[in-house]
Amino acid sequence: MSFDPQEKAREVRRKDLEGQERQALRRLRELARAWPKSFWLFSGSGSLSVMRYKPDGTCAMTATGCVDQDYLVATIEGIPNDGGGW
Repeated sequence: MSFDPQEKAREVRRKDLEGQERQALRRLRELARAWPKSFWLFSGSGSLSVMRYKPDGTCAMTATGCVDQDYLVATIEGIPNDGGGW
């Protein structure tokens, strides 16, 4: 069974969310619609980082398989995150 992120997004549209929670989700969805195609998000070691794709459209990685920090655009503070898998 594969994980479908769209299905998960539909699943969490809950009625028990508070106003501030609903507003945060709405703003995140608005951001997703306006998100530059040249950026991607990386979550590692508790940091949420905005990364730029390489000119060929792939994620920049080092020879050792790590994310290439030369492509770091910004680090976003204040949003707890985890880079682990489901």
